[in-house]
Amino acid sequence: MRVTLTRPPGIRRDVALRPPAVAMAFLGEGVPHEAVAVPGVALGEHEVLVAVELSTVCGSDVHTVQGRRPAAVPLVLGHESVGRIVAVGDGGVLDAEGAPLGIGDRVVWSVTASCGSCDRCTAGLTQKCRSVMKYGHERIGVHGELNGGFASHVQLRPGTTIVPVPEQLPAAIAAPASCATATAWAAVARARAIRPLEGTRVRVHGAGLVGLTAAAIAAEHGAVVDVRDPDARRTAVAEEFGATGFDDAPDVVIEASGRAVSVALDEAEVGGTVVLVGSVFPAPAVPFDAEGIVRRLVTVAGVHNYTGADVSAAVGFLTGAGRAYPFATAVGAVHPLSELDRAIAAAAAPGAALRIGVAMR
Repeated sequence: MRVTLTRPPGIRRDVALRPPAVAMAFLGEGVPHEAVAVPGVALGEHEVLVAVELSTVCGSDVHTVQGRRPAAVPLVLGHESVGRIVAVGDGGVLDAEGAPLGIGDRVVWSVTASCGSCDRCTAGLTQKCRSVMKYGHERIGVHGELNGGFASHVQLRPGTTIVPVPEQLPAAIAAPASCATATAWAAVARARAIRPLEGTRVRVHGAGLVGLTAAAIAAEHGAVVDVRDPDARRTAVAEEFGATGFDDAPDVVIEASGRAVSVALDEAEVGGTVVLVGSVFPAPAVPFDAEGIVRRLVTVAGVHNYTGADVSAAVGFLTGAGRAYPFATAVGAVHPLSELDRAIAAAAAPGAALRIGVAMR
């Protein structure tokens, strides 16, 4: 694809794309995705344009398409992606470590773009920025046609954490880093902030990609890990991700399914920690035994999305200790972008692979 940059008045730079970029617009439940041609973008200061190599279908994408998760339409879904920078706006852009990025760099990026200056950002809660923008969740608007991963290109805004990934890291491993892996890292990090994991019993509810990744990360931090899931097939896979199992009460519970919250709260050991990560749509009401939590001195924490440091650490894990685990097998069939509806249907099917891929071909 040929990319032509010209400088119009102001700080935005016109980027003409030949052939045009293609974005798959979600129009609402029961309506097929519609391909939208985007012949160019206005690239702002410190923005970059990324050509997508591979995206993967997250469970929240499925929930949105099925009408179980509210969304402002039309929008371009997809927030687990890996790609290559093809254009850089005025002022340049830095990666998560503060090094300059350039055309040709292979990268993943955070699901959120944050202002960095509001009270939440300065408190370290960048994922809850007062003016947060989320890739794959925003309605299509001015300068916002390419803000989801189910497209040939994504326009990355200022305040996005961008992390380089090595050429040798398979796209099927790299793409989920910006959601599943980073979320799992954030969950384990939340538990570790409360108590060291070396020698502790960690139980993970949910053997989806987030749960299995959390199991592997906890195992690498010295925990004894047990994974529970109604799907016996997925539970059997957990051993390959560091789970050895135990029957005692867990010191740490990571609830990554959204369906075992009550169990997680009830089973934690005295002085234990429960980290809630999983979500289902709509979320069922959960009875809360406040007296039991108080008497057992249980700490309950929630993790939603993650910080830029988490996605950076997630990539570090995947390129380091994570190589010992079969993350490359997590992605099953890979569909072309033009067959996005088939890809999402495959991800929603019983017995589906942990992830279904969407390739830009």
